[in-house]
Amino acid sequence: MAEDTARGTPEGPKPTAGLNPNAIGFVDSIAIGLNSTSPAYSLAAVIGPIAAFVGVNVPGVMLASFLPMLLIASAFYYLNRVDPDCGTTFSWVSRILGPTTGWLGGWAVAMTGVMVVGSLAEVGTRFGLLAAGLDGWVANTWVLRSLTVLVILAMSALCVRSTEASARLQNVLTLLQVAGLLVFAAVALYRVHAGTSSLHAVHPSLGWLNPFSAGVAPLTSGLLLGVFTFWGWESAVNLTEETEGAVTAPGLAAIWSTVILLATYVSVAFAVVAYCGPGFLGDHADDEEAVFATLSDQVLGGWSWVVLLAVATSALASTQTTIIPSSRTALSMARRHALPQGFSRIHPRHRTPDVSTWWVTGIAIVWYLVMHWLSDNALADSLTALSLLVAFYYALTGLACAVHHRHLLTTSVRNFLLLGAGPIVGALLLTWLLVESVITMADPANSYSGVSWFGMGPPLVIGIVLGIVGVLLMLWWRGTSRRFWAEPRPLPPALPGTVEADGTSTAEPALVRASAAADTGHRGD
Repeated sequence: MAEDTARGTPEGPKPTAGLNPNAIGFVDSIAIGLNSTSPAYSLAAVIGPIAAFVGVNVPGVMLASFLPMLLIASAFYYLNRVDPDCGTTFSWVSRILGPTTGWLGGWAVAMTGVMVVGSLAEVGTRFGLLAAGLDGWVANTWVLRSLTVLVILAMSALCVRSTEASARLQNVLTLLQVAGLLVFAAVALYRVHAGTSSLHAVHPSLGWLNPFSAGVAPLTSGLLLGVFTFWGWESAVNLTEETEGAVTAPGLAAIWSTVILLATYVSVAFAVVAYCGPGFLGDHADDEEAVFATLSDQVLGGWSWVVLLAVATSALASTQTTIIPSSRTALSMARRHALPQGFSRIHPRHRTPDVSTWWVTGIAIVWYLVMHWLSDNALADSLTALSLLVAFYYALTGLACAVHHRHLLTTSVRNFLLLGAGPIVGALLLTWLLVESVITMADPANSYSGVSWFGMGPPLVIGIVLGIVGVLLMLWWRGTSRRFWAEPRPLPPALPGTVEADGTSTAEPALVRASAAADTGHRGD
């Protein structure tokens, strides 16, 4: 049985058959958190539909979408300080809210990676070919699908080969996509100011930051899209056992990732809306290539490849980093006996979870090919269903944070806000968005395919089926091996002094020792 080897204990040396501790630093962690969201691609995919709902107030929707993400990122930070485990939501929720709830949270995390990896790899491949001028290859379905599968395999191999090499690649890809987005935004705003826009330019206004200007109903529809442009930053926390300063650095990296994303999204949204106006974006709401393929040519002319390359690198980077949460969650579940022990294997030389990574890769490839086989829009519908899983496990994490720290909530105003009220508000906002998403997805007209599956929209059916499959697998495994349910290990208690009024910890070494000891008793057989 593989032990939790990233942390070790003060009483002896770290075991050698575990994840590689201190493999990456704080800056690497931020880059991974950023790239997991695929900023350029996320903007290209949602800015048109959001503009169709709220007009010029796209920056305001991005600002409003940031709030629940920041609150949940704070919950990840504080829970990681108590239990720096690569399983994140699974580990925390199973220990705080119970093993069944935790298992389902882990299933949701794992399935998000499976559902989105193929789409990200295809976008990266398509935009990379467009940047290279190989438009004919993009039009060839067989070539595009084959290259996409090769990209998934290559990124997975890099994940298995070296966490350090993966981090170095992420740093390069971060610079490429951020630089491309900033160049695009700067030129677009300059041309608006100079009056040389080739489309229906609108001079930007600070009023665009008011998300309520468009009305409550349009804002709700915009938030359903906007919130999930921030999804993915928690990949930084999934690498906690491989990060220097595992107790605090990954959580801080997650928070900083959301802040940097906010600045990027708002600035680019201002530039895009100002350059072409909301009408152009609304007219092209169903064409994700219109914003950063068509529009980049309008803004940069012969230099449009800069933006195409930014989208390509964004999607490719996210392809790699999205594998991380799924594989690390499966590893954590297996070493806690919540999955077969084979998933807990760590490569003896590379110190990465090779078995769980290749399982995630294989299932993701099958999912990608089957969705395309079903219909041209089935993959897009599955990505819409992704929001249900994301809202579910984010809300669980926020709730778990407040429940675990409940005895500290009355010790200071700061503790009440950061450990209780903030995570609960974030969880409630995401629960509300989950309910709104279900209502929206129930109408087949709101899906990409526009067809009805069992009287509902395909995204809702996909979400329900994944939920049922998860429950059935959990029941099967519980009948096969009851150890995970019979021997739960609670988190170390939130003792007085754990979190002071200024938010710092005075008992972190003791907490880490207690957590490591609990894990050894739970995993080390």
